[in-house]
Amino acid sequence: MTSMPKVLILGGTSDVGRALARRYAREGWSVALTARDPEAGAREAADLTVRSGRPADLHALDVLDERIEEAMRAALEPLPDTVLCVVGMLGDQARAESDPGHARQVLRANFEGPALALSIAAERFRVRGSGTIAAISSVAGERGRASNSFYGAAKAGLTAYLSGLRMRLSKDGIRVVTVKPGYIRTRMTSGFRLPPLLTATPDEVAAAVFLAAERRGSDIVYVKPIWRIIMLAIRCLPEWAFKRLSF
Repeated sequence: MTSMPKVLILGGTSDVGRALARRYAREGWSVALTARDPEAGAREAADLTVRSGRPADLHALDVLDERIEEAMRAALEPLPDTVLCVVGMLGDQARAESDPGHARQVLRANFEGPALALSIAAERFRVRGSGTIAAISSVAGERGRASNSFYGAAKAGLTAYLSGLRMRLSKDGIRVVTVKPGYIRTRMTSGFRLPPLLTATPDEVAAAVFLAAERRGSDIVYVKPIWRIIMLAIRCLPEWAFKRLSF
């Protein structure tokens, strides 16, 4: 009898984390969530348990906590088949420019914390010889912009880390997937006017992640394919022309 596959979702109380949990549960997976807010995590796990008819595990984990290694190792017991990281924060660019503490939080939440957590999962997968890692990065990391330079820099770091991890682990049978959703309609972006053609829903992100991670899709995923063309054009702009843009 084949055992039920298991997924661990870092950032399970976010809108995308919730959509991923429900998608994997519908596909017959056992789901474990991490949350920095235990009460919010408990509510999400209880809701998922009711929806799926299977208990959802919950682990307390904050990527900004200095004890992240201890918490991550606990969340990896028993070792899942897939680890998904949807942790991140948009932050406030203007505030970050004058508040080093806030800038540090944006950088750590979008790069340092996720990279450290995933490095622990990667080593466990390497020893076992199997596993899949997928993380939400951003098109913002493909070229620095004045309006989100701290967020974009952190996501650029995460994208580069995932690329290096993918190269290092490919010979060990470990898949590493980088997901670049573009705009996502979530609570975090509720105050923004987002272009419909460039904006994905959490369910669309979840579908794209599941396809790439579990159906052997692309290692680098643009949830809205048009972003691949847009970012190619932006990357090709010479610096003198790029500096004249106002976005």
